[in-house]
Amino acid sequence: MAAKKLSELFSKSFIEEVHRWGCLKQTGVGLRYMMEFGSRPTERNLLISAQFLHKELPIRIARRAIELESLPYGLSEKPAVLKVRDWYLDSFRDLRSFPEIKDTNDEKDFTQMIKMIKVRHNNVVPMMALGVQQLKKGMDSKIVYEDLVEVQQFLDRFYMSRIGIRMLIGQHVALHDPNPLPNCVGYIHTKMSPVEVARNASEDARAICFREYGSAPDVIIYGDPNFTFPYVPTHLHLMVFELVKNSLRAVQERYMDSDKVTQPIRIIVADGVEDVTIKVSDEGGGIRRSGLPKIFTYLYSTARNPLDEQSDLGMVDGVTMAGFGYGLPISRLYARYFGGDLQIISMEGYGTDAYLHLSRLGDSQEPLP
Repeated sequence: MAAKKLSELFSKSFIEEVHRWGCLKQTGVGLRYMMEFGSRPTERNLLISAQFLHKELPIRIARRAIELESLPYGLSEKPAVLKVRDWYLDSFRDLRSFPEIKDTNDEKDFTQMIKMIKVRHNNVVPMMALGVQQLKKGMDSKIVYEDLVEVQQFLDRFYMSRIGIRMLIGQHVALHDPNPLPNCVGYIHTKMSPVEVARNASEDARAICFREYGSAPDVIIYGDPNFTFPYVPTHLHLMVFELVKNSLRAVQERYMDSDKVTQPIRIIVADGVEDVTIKVSDEGGGIRRSGLPKIFTYLYSTARNPLDEQSDLGMVDGVTMAGFGYGLPISRLYARYFGGDLQIISMEGYGTDAYLHLSRLGDSQEPLP
């Protein structure tokens, strides 16, 4: 089946509208602003928030839809990418056909709609990963994947934008929770303990390691469990989970057939003036220096995409030990979203240290691709 161009599927006026909105300026929001604004979820504030999203979300979504149309190397024609493009266009249409938000009833209806949009986009990451796999399959094997810089840069922008869209929708929806957890403002925990989140994330990663290998190295955490700062626990959980999972896999595979004692993975949480830094250290044998540039690319994974050609595209769930090789690049985007970063330093023949820097000032604006 030939890929249908936009003009065959949508009216000219609709496409023009997408392009018009895609040219408008995006407005970034900071963690501190989200926290202060959301700490009083009055009807008036929720109304202001919904009106802002009613204008902001179509701009962000239109930009991504336009980009999905013009990707290099024929990536735009891949069936999985077309599916993602259609999700974005459907969401754009839903947002644009929603009337002006004038009162609390409108706001409630709007909140239900953006909740649906968030669910519609749940599988965007594996679906785009499948598109990239479809691209790689048909490509000349002589092409060096690091040369595909344009695809890499597009995916960084695309996923960063997605983190922002999901944060804005999730934050607005969470402010409606009638029984919020103590110290929580929507997605943001004003007194989050990084040690506690690291512990939970490590346990989750070890459970998966157990399932896969029948055993799992220990994880030792150093840091003050009573130290807290404002952050988004789900974001931190995702990043630490990913780093610990990689370390567990490396250590497990290094010691699998050896009679040496498996070395534990060490997590250190340091509380600085500007940053909270979390270091995840393993003795899993490290990464070759030639392989280091590849660990943040989307086109490189030693593992199989759980969502491969044979599986039903609707059935992507559950976490595997090694996924589509997206864990590290996407974790780095989550870190950068609130002004942090992720660095990996490795000693081949020994092990790897991952440094996760989280900005504790809360002043950074969203990076808007």
